[in-house]
Amino acid sequence: MGTFLFDRIVFGPVKSRRLGVSLGINLLPSDRKICNFNCIYCECGWTCSTEIKKSSLPRRKEIYEALGHRLQLMKEAGEPPDVITFAGNGEPTLHPEFPDIIDDTIELRNRYLPGVKIAVLSNASTIDRPAIREALLKADLNILKLDSALDVTVRTHNQPRININVADLIENLKKFDGKLIIQTLFLRGTFNGKIIDNTTPEEIEAWLKVLEEIKPSEVMIYTISRDTPAGRDLQKVPLKELRHIASMVKRIGIKTRVSG
Repeated sequence: MGTFLFDRIVFGPVKSRRLGVSLGINLLPSDRKICNFNCIYCECGWTCSTEIKKSSLPRRKEIYEALGHRLQLMKEAGEPPDVITFAGNGEPTLHPEFPDIIDDTIELRNRYLPGVKIAVLSNASTIDRPAIREALLKADLNILKLDSALDVTVRTHNQPRININVADLIENLKKFDGKLIIQTLFLRGTFNGKIIDNTTPEEIEAWLKVLEEIKPSEVMIYTISRDTPAGRDLQKVPLKELRHIASMVKRIGIKTRVSG
């Protein structure tokens, strides 16, 4: 298995398929993944725990100091990233101080590298909380996952450890009033004897209908690019097909970005 964990609070910068040169922030432990999803394609591997012990998380002060130090060095070197990205070993919004950390990041960005954008990659599982929605709206790139509009597919692809109802999720996504980016990962294969494919006509029709309701500013379409915990039983969707899906999104008037 070629999955991996991020071993520090601030990592990179790395070249992101979707975001350019990205300086990452990991708000979770460096030795294990913490998430309320267990996506079969996650580059960090399987979710072993959803338990949040505050003592195991990086403290707000640590994050502030680590990010401030790195941004100062990048400013002095004249090598700013394109984006500061909250990603890391699981779901970043699970950190209990996430809203305050967003405020800290905006302050540091404005001080050292005001032209750099702030992005959050989230599975959207916590957006029912007003404080999380408010924090996400402060990010330049508020990127929220929606791999399918069908409950059965979400249960198979994302394997949530919490009760997720797609209809409720859609209603919460609509509360952003279009100030969000939807990210959808398309893949095929088999997992535990079940066929995996969120590119079928039924899937795409339901997904497009939901996008019209949510009205995001953009949709990011991509597929797997690294090893997955499910191994070789999952396959990439060809770039040509991703572009065809993107063309359907564009026809309903939504900006689309494709990463093969």
